[in-house]
Amino acid sequence: MHLRDRTIIVTGASSGIGKAAAKLFAAEGAKLVLGARRDALLSTLAAEISDAGGKAVSLAGDVREEGYAAALVETAETQFGGLDAAFNNAGIVGDMGPVPKMISETWDTVLAVNLTSAFFAAKHQIPALLRAGGGSIAFTSSFVGHTIGLPGMGAYAAAKAGLIGLTQVLAAEHGADGIRVNALLPGGTMTAMAGEDPATLDYIRGLHALKRMAAPEEIAQAALFLMSDQSSFVTGSALIADGGNSITKT
Repeated sequence: MHLRDRTIIVTGASSGIGKAAAKLFAAEGAKLVLGARRDALLSTLAAEISDAGGKAVSLAGDVREEGYAAALVETAETQFGGLDAAFNNAGIVGDMGPVPKMISETWDTVLAVNLTSAFFAAKHQIPALLRAGGGSIAFTSSFVGHTIGLPGMGAYAAAKAGLIGLTQVLAAEHGADGIRVNALLPGGTMTAMAGEDPATLDYIRGLHALKRMAAPEEIAQAALFLMSDQSSFVTGSALIADGGNSITKT
């Protein structure tokens, strides 16, 4: 069990990649603090993990609020005695459209959920990891804004690219403290965020060398790598798990 007795925060845990990661981490022995906005879904997931013999508590809230980041850390330390890792996965695409037609509220919201939340998370998680003697942080970024720019996704691309920059600085600042910080860049994944329109899904599949989209469980395996000692010499990286999207032009 790669995560035996480690306490891990997972945000965006109510569905998609976050939910798949939470289940996998629990199966690998982790004690989980589950975060997302939807309390009922979080509570159901925590109960499922507990019923399967795992350990999980949930705390609903908004990642745009610094107090929520602090509360997740406090929950980890109060309930499980400390914090060993965090998978900061919460994010949104936001309203899509060209930048000249984008309203400032869309820009502000997308950056707040995807990027400012990472600042709040790191601000409170790093001191806890220092108290525990080190650990691992991962942020869910994207190939959008890193290896490709997709029309209509200016705010999303800016936020996800910003996550990679933040990751690099945090890794440089805290490597000597035994804290590893990485960004995970999934490709198209079959979650609610991808939508249900068949034509759109076919288009997304075609962007990948594998000519398919990922299951959330596949991306969770990459997150497990970053949370575990298997990635003990990996920090400051933008780990691409995108099915060959970044290298495909046909």
